[in-house]
Amino acid sequence: MARPRPVQEVGDHVLYGQRSSFIAEWVIGTWLMANHHFLAYGDMQKEKRFSPTSLFAYDSPGLRMGVLGYGAIGRQVAKIAQSLGMEVYVYTRSEKPTPESRKDDSYCVPGTGDPDGLVPAKWFHGSSKEELNEFLAQDLDILVLSLPLTGATTRILGREQFDILSKKQTFVSNISRGKHIDTDALLDALREGKIRGAALDVTDPEPLPDGHPLFSAPNVFTTPHISWQTPQLFPRVVSMLERNLENLATGKPLINVVNRKYNY
Repeated sequence: MARPRPVQEVGDHVLYGQRSSFIAEWVIGTWLMANHHFLAYGDMQKEKRFSPTSLFAYDSPGLRMGVLGYGAIGRQVAKIAQSLGMEVYVYTRSEKPTPESRKDDSYCVPGTGDPDGLVPAKWFHGSSKEELNEFLAQDLDILVLSLPLTGATTRILGREQFDILSKKQTFVSNISRGKHIDTDALLDALREGKIRGAALDVTDPEPLPDGHPLFSAPNVFTTPHISWQTPQLFPRVVSMLERNLENLATGKPLINVVNRKYNY
C-alpha cells in the first residue's frame, strides 16, 4: 500500500480567506472598545458605582490606520475603517505601483474586502527595517498587524519600532501571530505609555501562562486566539472549494493558493 504523502508534498494549498470578515470585526470592535473606554466603564459597573470620569473618547473620522499586510483580512479591516471615516495607509512586501497590481481576486465573503485596492490613501512596501520604519512614522493612530509569520516578519515590532510609534502613541492590534511582536518590548511600551494600548488575539508565548505580565499590563486587551471562530466558517470553506473545483474543471488558476516561496 502506498504511503500517504505528507502535506508538504501536496502541489497547492488553498487555506485562507474564509475568516476575514469575522476577524476584521474583532479588530474594529476592540479598537472602538478601547477608544471609548468600555473596559473602564465595565469595571465601574462591576463595582456598582456610577461616577463621571475624565476619560474622553475620540471618534474615528480623520484618524489614520496603518495596515501591516494587505491580504483578505487587512482589506476588510481597511474597508470598515474607511466607512468610519478613517484614512488608511498600507504596507506590503512587494511594490504595488499600478491599479492592476493592487487588485486581489482571491476568495472573500461577497460584499466585503477591497478587491480593487481602492481604499488605501497611500501604499508603502519593502522588506528592510528602514522601509518598515518609514511606514510606522506616518503618524498612525492605530496599527493593525495582519501579515503572515515568516523568518522575515518574526519580531517585526521591537523596541525601535515602539519608539517610533510613541510619537503618536499608536494603538496596536495584532490578529496575526504572537511572534510578530517582541513581548518584552511591548510590555515596556505599555508601561511607559509609548503606545495608547494594544488588542491582542495572539501572544508570545501562546497560550499565555497563568500570571503572565500581559494579563496585568495597562491598557491591553487579550483574547485566546478566537477572533476567527464562527459557525459560518464551514459554509464559506465549501463555497471556496466549489469555486476552485469550477476553476480546476475549466483550466483556470486556483484561488487562495499558499505561495511556497514566501511561506504564505
